[in-house]
Amino acid sequence: MKSFQAERQFSYKKLLYQCAIFLAAVAVIVYFLPKEGTFNYQFDINKPWKYGLLQASFDFPIYKGDEEVRREQDSIMTNYHPYFLLSENTGEKAISQFKSDYNRSLRKIIPDPTYSHHIERILKNVYEKGIIPVEQLGNLRKDSMRSIHIINKNTSILQSVSELYTTKRAYEELIYSDTLHYNKTLLQRCNLNNYLTPNLMYDSEKSEAAKKDILSGVSWAKGFVMNGQKIIDRGEIIDQRTFDILRSLQKEWDKRGETITEKRLTLFGQILFVSILIGCFMTYLALFRRDYYQKKGSLGLLFFLIIFFPVISAIMVAHAFMSVYIVPFTMLPMIIRIFLDSRTAFMAHIVSILLCSICLRTPHEFILLQTITGMASIYSLRELSQRSQLLRSALIVVITYTILYFALDLIHVNDIAQLNTYMYVNFIINGILLLFTYPLLFILEKTFGFTSNVTLVELSNINNKLMREMSEVAPGTFQHSLQLANLTAAAANRIGANSQLVRTGAMYHDIGKMLNPAFFTENQTGVNPHDQLNYKQSAQIVINHVTDGMKLAEKNDLPQVIKDFIRTHHGQGLTKYFYISYQNEHPDEEVDKEAFRYPGPNPFTKEQAILMMADSVEAASRSLKEYTEESISGLVDKIIDSQVQEGYFKECPITFKDIATVKSVFKEKLKTMYHTRISYPELKK
Repeated sequence: MKSFQAERQFSYKKLLYQCAIFLAAVAVIVYFLPKEGTFNYQFDINKPWKYGLLQASFDFPIYKGDEEVRREQDSIMTNYHPYFLLSENTGEKAISQFKSDYNRSLRKIIPDPTYSHHIERILKNVYEKGIIPVEQLGNLRKDSMRSIHIINKNTSILQSVSELYTTKRAYEELIYSDTLHYNKTLLQRCNLNNYLTPNLMYDSEKSEAAKKDILSGVSWAKGFVMNGQKIIDRGEIIDQRTFDILRSLQKEWDKRGETITEKRLTLFGQILFVSILIGCFMTYLALFRRDYYQKKGSLGLLFFLIIFFPVISAIMVAHAFMSVYIVPFTMLPMIIRIFLDSRTAFMAHIVSILLCSICLRTPHEFILLQTITGMASIYSLRELSQRSQLLRSALIVVITYTILYFALDLIHVNDIAQLNTYMYVNFIINGILLLFTYPLLFILEKTFGFTSNVTLVELSNINNKLMREMSEVAPGTFQHSLQLANLTAAAANRIGANSQLVRTGAMYHDIGKMLNPAFFTENQTGVNPHDQLNYKQSAQIVINHVTDGMKLAEKNDLPQVIKDFIRTHHGQGLTKYFYISYQNEHPDEEVDKEAFRYPGPNPFTKEQAILMMADSVEAASRSLKEYTEESISGLVDKIIDSQVQEGYFKECPITFKDIATVKSVFKEKLKTMYHTRISYPELKK
């Protein structure tokens, strides 16, 4: 009863976990999708209409083009004159200040009172016409304004801009207006610019009201389309009038999409659409890749990529940021293919592009292009171990895009000159961005706990630090690891396992022996330290090479998949030599097997099973007295059959057929490794 309750509780937890992933994915994608209805047509003037019959579903006006409206506005704006307020107090204060200063100090400079009267008269005249700030005058000239309205005492006077004064021009008027009767040097000594202040201020309220009143006379429409009226049919060329109608329909469509009801319907439709697609993908995982639900890294990578590309597409569409065709969508199936499998890569790609398509104007064309190029990318990059492979895949993707779009373009155009060459530039940019998959793999590996073939190739380089150290400290173990790498890779290739993974695992499986190399026969040179120890102590030292290997792996930051080879290459087997020797020495004692047992676990992948078989076979083969076909074949069969009978491979997905194939590969390789060389004859004297 308790077991049933625990199992039921576990199912509930798993169901809640899956529901949380589902809701989070739907919420994030829908949040970034455009919320207004979209006019899902792409059109251009003098190009054929690519879609079916289009009829008006509501009445709407035919709007004039921006250029046409601008020309009409510019024409009617010749009658527009901005309003400025004239401040009388400014002029009166300036003249009053001059009089005061003249009586107090300026009389000493210009004792002749006619100078004072002359200056007062000029100041009065200048302030009556108005002194305008320099920047305001610049704006008037920039807008080609010839006249302005000057408001003074509730009356408006139309005055030419050329008659207006700036402080500079007013100063020049004071100094140079009558040089015949008044000495300009004396006038300059009076600092007359102190009495010049702008008294014309822009009246924005009245000016804007006048501008709106004038512009209201410009009509924004030049016709009307009735509900049910035909607009265009497939294959028809879009002329200027049809182009204006389509643009007007798009504008009206966007306006209607702004209503609350429309937004709610759009939101509901998006939630439903995204939920169906995410639900289908999760159903696929439950049916065919259930193990991914147990691996948080795999599930995290899948949903990160599925969410990432629709979000990027939605942002680009919402902000009209270039074309979505520059986004390397094929990066998604490539990454999933490298880390997981082809079928999941294709399914995730299809779901992702369908999610992206709902915010695009030409979804069908987009889906067609991305589906085919996704298939091409999966086929072209089955594994990634060299940069040149990625370059080749990017080239294949660009060529696939180009050929497909060229074919679609030819279907819809009547002349080669009408081909959309801009799209091919997008495809080239797409291919260049696709090359960033290589550095991105490193980030994804660290984030989600994967190990790519690129990393495996780097780790299997015998010149890296750990391999060099092993070749110096434990040369026999190093040679054993090299032979094992070749043996396991050959077997993995034959049964369809990951040869690069098992090769790298073989290189590192015995790194724990580096801490006590002399206790292992392959590193001994005549002296055996086990002669000074009892069997239990010897067994413990041998067993410790697994735990020591795990410590070294942690210290050198080796990937988890490599650590798994270190843990499982002996499984939960016994150190048989010491166990049997101890049993023979103590025949009447019940021997504790756990003192002679490796910590395990047993292999749980094909690659780990191959390494376990190869490790035992290669080590045992060194003890053969003669290397004949019968002796090698018998040894391989005996060791591997014994491992199968003891149940070491119960937890890994390897079949009896695979095991038989592995046996035959080992026999072939061992016969090649241990063949006797022909002795060369000596020259007779």
